[in-house]
Amino acid sequence: MQSLDVQNPGMPDLQFVLFVSALCTANPNQINVSEDLRRTIFDRCWALTHTEAPPTNPKERILDLRGGTELTLEACVSSIRSLLVEASITTLVWDHPVSEPTRDSSPAAIPLIDRLGQLYPNDPDRVDPPNQPPPGQL
Repeated sequence: MQSLDVQNPGMPDLQFVLFVSALCTANPNQINVSEDLRRTIFDRCWALTHTEAPPTNPKERILDLRGGTELTLEACVSSIRSLLVEASITTLVWDHPVSEPTRDSSPAAIPLIDRLGQLYPNDPDRVDPPNQPPPGQL
């Protein structure tokens, strides 16, 4: 299970908003936020950045803050935190396996990917090589 402190997430506000909005639309296997509250969080942030209604198609429910301002970002952070606090949620807790990529690599990236495969020819599905200590431990 992974967790995120709502008041002290340890990440910049933009990352926090994008991360929480992604959790709200990702349908994780387990999360301590009801589906209704997740929908409300996304819809509130959407309303702060758009004039039209939020999309109903799950694939279109992506929050894009590039056109917003610092004030918009602050409003999104405040909305997320206040909605979670009202629901007595101080820490988000979820479990969600890593998903498959939704897009193929661009043609321009394929030579780089092939070269990386030559540099690291072992099992590409393995994240950590065998018999290696975790990062930060020797």
